[in-house]
Amino acid sequence: MIAPTNQDGRRDLPIGRRVAQLRVRRGMSQQVLADRVGRSKSWVDKVERGVRTLDRLVMIETVAAALGVAPGVLVGRKVHRAPATDVTAAVERVREALACYDTPGTAGRDWPPSLAELDHQVGYACTAYRHAHHPQVLRMLPGLLAAARHAARTEASTAGARPATGLLVRVYRLTAQTLVKLGEAHLGWLAADRAMTTAAGDPRRTARAAVPLAQALRALNRGRLATTAATTAAHPLDPAPSSPPDVLALAGTLLTEAALAAATYADAATVDDLLDRAAHFAAAHAKHHCHDNDGFGPVVVNLAYALTAARLGDNHLAIALHQHATSGDAWQRLPAEHRAAHLIDIARAHLDVGDQHAAGRALVTADHIAPAEVRLRPTAHTVLNAVLRAGPTPADVTRLATTIGLARA
Repeated sequence: MIAPTNQDGRRDLPIGRRVAQLRVRRGMSQQVLADRVGRSKSWVDKVERGVRTLDRLVMIETVAAALGVAPGVLVGRKVHRAPATDVTAAVERVREALACYDTPGTAGRDWPPSLAELDHQVGYACTAYRHAHHPQVLRMLPGLLAAARHAARTEASTAGARPATGLLVRVYRLTAQTLVKLGEAHLGWLAADRAMTTAAGDPRRTARAAVPLAQALRALNRGRLATTAATTAAHPLDPAPSSPPDVLALAGTLLTEAALAAATYADAATVDDLLDRAAHFAAAHAKHHCHDNDGFGPVVVNLAYALTAARLGDNHLAIALHQHATSGDAWQRLPAEHRAAHLIDIARAHLDVGDQHAAGRALVTADHIAPAEVRLRPTAHTVLNAVLRAGPTPADVTRLATTIGLARA
């Protein structure tokens, strides 16, 4: 059987074989390597033959240093560390854009874009978010904020429908969701508040703006405020099973967000009530056979049941609900961002029941689905660090930690 090769055409050797190969290339005996890493010659021999697993990140880093290579060379994949500095700089540019109220004086002859072009750009950015292309979204946001604000000001004096105002609400919403995702909850709250202010007077726009507002408040440990914000925004929609699918999706999403928030302050009765109502809307929504990327349906509510069960302390139930919800095709149709984010959250439940291997598998799967979710989010790093501290990890988990640049504490 021929060993698989990587993109560079090299064979994907086991880590022990890589150690042996690099040691021989450097003219180093097993004893010399053993002395450098503070182990016995027998230990080195067993690692090279695969009898002993080299799975602790700290030991991989020690052996790599002794051989004069990066840890990623040992784990068999070129290391692309998360561009934390680039993301930080991009977040700062978004912060500056939120703080800038004046339209740029010179931005090229193609600026400002037409309303149709702006709508296309916003749609593209929203699609990138659903695919968890967060760095790309961050790069787009400053320009979108400037263009959407300019367009909204231009139409402010006109009567009738105001599509540019709707686009500005969408851009603020996207800004808030992205910032909260990347650990900038306070700045996300500001963007969500801007969305709410811009949407004032339009119940549907207000309801859409309330989704990231509830997420930001929950991230800031303001669960009660988040629940109130979401349920208050849902009320004017007057949802019913016979409502149009977009109303069902919006109301159901708000009730789901409210339930997730209620779980943070252990109000189990409110969680059950809100999710039961959301489930009714999800069932009615499913009858419309919608495929319009609204991100709502029975599977979304079922995933929320799992996450709220974990937050309320029943991790075994949470894992069972998660396994049931993710077993069907509906799970696969969810946006990559949603699936990866859920797996990161459920990894916590696996850790809380003492199953660090299942937690690690969840993180690796999330990384395969949407790498930026795991590599850029502080929440994911916290969970992965907990997995590393729990004991020896499989090679794929170790490889992921090495790629991100995390070290065992």
